[in-house]
Order: sequence, then C-alpha cells, then structure tokens
Amino acid sequence: MSQPIVIIGTGLAGYQLAREFRKVNQEVPLLLITADDGRYYPKPEISTALTRGKSSDAIATSTAEKMTTQLNATIHTNTHVSAIDPEGQLIFVNDETIPYEKLVLACGADIINPQLKGDAAEEVLSINHIYHYTTFQERIKNKKNIAILGAGLIGCEFANDLGNAHYQVHMISPAKSPLDLLIPEKIGKILQEALEENNVQFHFECTATRVDKIETGYCLELSNGNELEVDFVLSAIGLKPHTALATTAGIKINRGVLVNRYLETSVKNIYALGDCAEVEGHVLPYIAPILNCSRALAKTLAGERTAVEYPAMPVIVKTPAHPIVVCPPPKNMLGKWEIETQDNSIRALFYNQQQQLYGFILTNEAVKERSILVRQMPMMF
Repeated sequence: MSQPIVIIGTGLAGYQLAREFRKVNQEVPLLLITADDGRYYPKPEISTALTRGKSSDAIATSTAEKMTTQLNATIHTNTHVSAIDPEGQLIFVNDETIPYEKLVLACGADIINPQLKGDAAEEVLSINHIYHYTTFQERIKNKKNIAILGAGLIGCEFANDLGNAHYQVHMISPAKSPLDLLIPEKIGKILQEALEENNVQFHFECTATRVDKIETGYCLELSNGNELEVDFVLSAIGLKPHTALATTAGIKINRGVLVNRYLETSVKNIYALGDCAEVEGHVLPYIAPILNCSRALAKTLAGERTAVEYPAMPVIVKTPAHPIVVCPPPKNMLGKWEIETQDNSIRALFYNQQQQLYGFILTNEAVKERSILVRQMPMMF
C-alpha cells in the first residue's frame, strides 16, 4: 500500500481494530485520528468509578504517546475531520488533506440532548467520554441531590454508582419501569425496588421540561406538574450513532452507518465499526460486537476478506444492587417470556412460536447460568 490505513476514532473500536490489525500485519502504515486527547480507557468503567473511588485519570490506562509505540502507528490527537472525498480517497483536516488507502469510521455515538427550557438548560451534563466524566466528578463535589434524566442502561448504572457513594438520586423517565427497552416491566420493578433501597427515587411516566437556576442549585419542572430541587442534573436519555461524517462522503445511512458483514459501507474502501455502525440492520453499542467486528475487519484490511459473526452476546448491566444479564430476543420476534423467581433471583427465558430459545434475562444469583444459556442460543448471523 502506498498510503496508510486511516482510522477515525480512538475509542475501543478504533484502538481494538488497530491492535487486531497489528497481529496480522506489522508493515502497513496506520494513522489514527481523534478529536480528543487519545487516551485509552475502558468506557464501561465510567459508570462504576465512584463506587471504586476512581478518578478519570485512574480510569485511563494509556496515553496517546504510549499507544503510538504499542501500535507502531501515527496518532493525531485533538484533530477534527470535517469531510471525506471518496473519489480522491482524501480526508479533510483543518486546512490540509490526508490521503488514505483504506478508511475506517470508528466515530462512536453522539449524545441525544434533552429538550429543556430554562436558564440552566445548558448546564445539564451528559457523559459520553472520559473528559465528560472529569467534569462530572468536579461538579458533584460536596453535592447531595442528583437528578438523572432517563432510566435506561446508563442511567441505572449511574444511579447505582451514585447511590453507593451516598448521593440522593432522582430518576426521571417517561417509562413505567427501569430498563424498559431491555427487560419486561415485571423484572424492571424488581430492579426498581433494589435501587430504591440504595438512595434512588423514581419519577415515572413523566419527563423534565424545564430547568432553572435557584440559590441552592437547580429547579426541575416535570411534565406532570411536579418540581424537584436538586444540586446537579445528569442526562442519560441516550446516544445515537455518529453519521455526520459518513454523510459527507455520500455513504448510505439508516439508524447508523450501513455496513454489511464485511463491515464495508456503500462506498469503496470505506468501512465502519463500533457505535457508529449498523451491521446487517443491527445497532449494538456494546463491547462484544466491537470485539467481534475488530477481529474480522483486521483480517479484511490485511487482505483476507472475512465476514463478522455475531453469536449470542449477553449484555451485563452493572447494577450491583440487583445484578442483571440480558440477552434480548430479536426485535419484532413473536414469542413469550417464561419467568421464574427463586430467592430474589429471576430466570426469564424467551421462546419463539416454535419453542426455540431466543433470549434470556438472569438476575442476582441466577447470572451464574449465563454461559450455560449462551451455548443454547442460536447465532445472530
């Protein structure tokens, strides 16, 4: 190759792909470009760091300089890519252009901002990167009451973590129970009870509509007419795949950047993986899909065209107040949940209409059965 393989993004997807590629090819030049400082850190640890007494500096395990050496790569930090020219095989960075042989989008996801009115709307924080967590730690020092917008996966993990650190937490959600997109309401209510015993109060079937500064902190106005006075507001209403850069190259997008099982986009020599990618119709912003995609794509980039395989990939919900492992069934699949409860542990199995196992939820002590059930599950593809 006369030009480098360029990877845009140095989150888990970008760095893991670079690692896997170096296992099969030491010679081809690698260039990684990131808009932040390029530190490597395990992102899932952010939502459990308070319990473990870790600062953002302690979460990070390597600097961009160290990663440059480890990967035998060039890493451009604090660098914003504005556009892609697929015909010329160029990317635009500030006032210069950088050529590529192959280009990989590992751009991650964008924060979904809450639609809030009020003079403190801009002060509501969302956490999507380690530098957001640095701000979070600074702003909750000597505070007590924290509001979290959203009761999904990240919201519940942060609620558990804040509760462990003796903060009083208010969770606000339009749903009827926590984790409503992942688990049935009956199981969600059990998680709710466990979190309520850990300093968390829920406000369901409503949203925050307004946030204003007051002398003691913030006043949140809810859609049901209630008001909450809190010291800090964290938004965890979700993320969406970053697709803006792909759009500049005319790449097809749907919910995310559309790719096939070879992680190829609709444009030649451009690939995508991680939270920005929609792989064969699946947007799965979790660790296991990234690891599977990085191994397959590394081989493809090295000349051995390899399709990614998705086995059953359970999601571990980091809520130690009531541990949960979820392997969701395919969307829109007809079937039913069979739920058993024993000693405050739940074992829920999802069967399709042909009585085939296609999903499971395990909680508390039952999470030990995860590996057994995974072996019984069919491949996604």
